[in-house]
Amino acid sequence: MRKVVMTDTTLRDGSHSVSHQFTLEEMKAVAKSLEEAGVDIIEIGHGDGLTGSSINYGFGRHTDFEYIEAVASVLTRSKLAVLLIPGIGLIEHLEKAKALGATVVRVATHVTEADVSEQHIKAAKKMGMFTVGFLMMAHMASKEVILEEARKMQSYGADVVYVTDSSGAMLPDEVFEKISYLKAHLDVPIGHHSHNNLGVAVANSLKAYEAGADYLDGSLIGFGAGAGNTPTEMLTAALEKSGIQTNVDLYKIIDAGDQVLKPIVEARGSELPRFNSDSLIIGYAGVYSSFMLHAKRASERFGVDTRDIIIALGQKKAVGGQEDWIIEVAHNLAKEQGKL
Repeated sequence: MRKVVMTDTTLRDGSHSVSHQFTLEEMKAVAKSLEEAGVDIIEIGHGDGLTGSSINYGFGRHTDFEYIEAVASVLTRSKLAVLLIPGIGLIEHLEKAKALGATVVRVATHVTEADVSEQHIKAAKKMGMFTVGFLMMAHMASKEVILEEARKMQSYGADVVYVTDSSGAMLPDEVFEKISYLKAHLDVPIGHHSHNNLGVAVANSLKAYEAGADYLDGSLIGFGAGAGNTPTEMLTAALEKSGIQTNVDLYKIIDAGDQVLKPIVEARGSELPRFNSDSLIIGYAGVYSSFMLHAKRASERFGVDTRDIIIALGQKKAVGGQEDWIIEVAHNLAKEQGKL
């Protein structure tokens, strides 16, 4: 059977769970434990990607460049990855990240906007970096549209293209349909990144492999905002039980979560990922978890149910940057319900 290439995002996507406040020593300790467990690619940095530290997305304790330099100093086998969202991260930032030790970049765009990744993917390839096209919010587009966008990333030089379930909205059958369609029509490998809002992240990842994906993501203890990501430990165990090979040692990855990450999280009083009604409704509606706080404030202001606001936003296919819709949606719901 095909061997899975495992990417762990504890130190990037998981950064949301600690408000981007990992210390350099914490980053180094977790990264080293991931490498010792055999993880192929370790993604690090601000939760919103390279140079995401800002008033809009939350300030990190350290710059991404400080994190990269620190983590690069302890890795000898695993590849060090960064996420770059065009418009937040620039090519000059990627050049600096490469100089400090990053060897992989995942260039992330909304699922229908791959064209904005062209200059970044081409620049990354020119720098000699392993380059991933990362199509976010994949539940929002048909398999035909995803293929069209994936072909753009492939044409720009991407080594892998990801079908990314950013809000944990996809179910296994949808994952299989979309990834198998891409597998049949692309020349580059396919990857999958799941969130656990509907409790099916591991199942989705297994289905992605069945459909032809060779790259799968996880994070220790599922560390990430809300319900979190696919737990790397659970995914490793499920793949092993299914007879699917990885380079990850099951006992060592369990220990990385229990003995390295968990004490860090508990010492700072942060919560481990868990199911709650907020994460469930985010996954059900298919919107970003960042909408929830704004929706709750609008709920109090207009006297309407937060869940109705979130679901209405999902129906409007709202994406990051369209938070201004939340007030409009809440106002319209209040009018419809006779509360204004």
